[in-house]
Amino acid sequence: MVLRYLSAGESHGPCLTGIIEGFPAGLQLDLEYINLQLTRRQGGYGRGGRMQIEKDMVEFTGGVRFSYTTGAPLALNISNHDFSNWQQKMSPMEESPADLEIITQPRPGHADLPGGLKYNHKDLRNVLERASARETAMRVAVGSVAYFLLAEVDIHIYSHVLAIGDIKADCKEQSHREIESKARKSLLYCADSSAEQKMINKINESKEAGNSLGGVFEVVALNVPPGLGSHVHWDRRLDGLLARAFMSIQAVKGVEIGQGFAAAASPGSKVHDEIFYKQREGYYRLTNNAGGIEGGLSNGSPIVVRAALKPIPTLYQPLRSIDMSTHAEHKAQVERSDICAVPAASVVGEAVLAWELAVAFLEKFGGDNLTEIKDNYRRYKEYLKWR
Repeated sequence: MVLRYLSAGESHGPCLTGIIEGFPAGLQLDLEYINLQLTRRQGGYGRGGRMQIEKDMVEFTGGVRFSYTTGAPLALNISNHDFSNWQQKMSPMEESPADLEIITQPRPGHADLPGGLKYNHKDLRNVLERASARETAMRVAVGSVAYFLLAEVDIHIYSHVLAIGDIKADCKEQSHREIESKARKSLLYCADSSAEQKMINKINESKEAGNSLGGVFEVVALNVPPGLGSHVHWDRRLDGLLARAFMSIQAVKGVEIGQGFAAAASPGSKVHDEIFYKQREGYYRLTNNAGGIEGGLSNGSPIVVRAALKPIPTLYQPLRSIDMSTHAEHKAQVERSDICAVPAASVVGEAVLAWELAVAFLEKFGGDNLTEIKDNYRRYKEYLKWR
């Protein structure tokens, strides 16, 4: 069975809905943990007013009994509390109000214009409601479910913010544990406290100017076994799958794994990770420039993915656009938005990485229940000891 999910719902609609198919039976889900991740997604300095309205909590309506997965499709629901204020504008079945104000001024950098053209919408709200990053609340819930499977085999994932605008954090001398611990205590999910204060100042300046800021976040997966993904087909390469998944996060415009773009400016002797062997440890590396993936397969080192998030396209000092109904020049539509969403995006990145690793893990060690999967994995680890 292939692990997959679908989601539905609009930013100001009644709810977000998710369906997970192919998830094994026998895993105990912790609702408190999933809701904590949803809270983290709503956090981070620079978020907008919507975060004061919503208190995201997931509800399971199928596939779970007494906290344990049954092997049936999982059905998830996250209510949009703000729908009560938008019911007339966003009702799924009632007739459109005669005085409904439609959106005809697309925002540069958003899906408004191309989406309106593709689907022949006169009211661009039909595009922006689904294109909104509100959709990532369900991605975090789905990724959190996947994380329970990874935790059963001791795979751990964390994230942190590396840059806001042109302010960069320096975490090179810190261990994974130190970075995660400091990032969890930070307003910006950043492990460099001196850089964090400069980032906060930068966000405040942008807010005063009616502007927005992007940045870079990093997601790391520890204890990933070698052999996830494959080199035999282009669409089974793990790095390709991760690049696609991270690029699908709203506002992400660049993805790199390991040394990434820096490798292009370095000689091969400074890029490739030398291989060593000890009888008890097996194969190991002293460096991880590859970011844990070689030839489309995990190699046993930590998987390191970085993503560049562009500034949010909704600006409180809007850019020039046109009115699609008249083609006259106009200021772009202003929607309630964030000044900076990089910390929130890092939490989404954790969920995205968890999901893709869970898919790859089940592809290799698949089974219909947790006991079967863990038994398959145990035999693989025994095999690795003798290689």
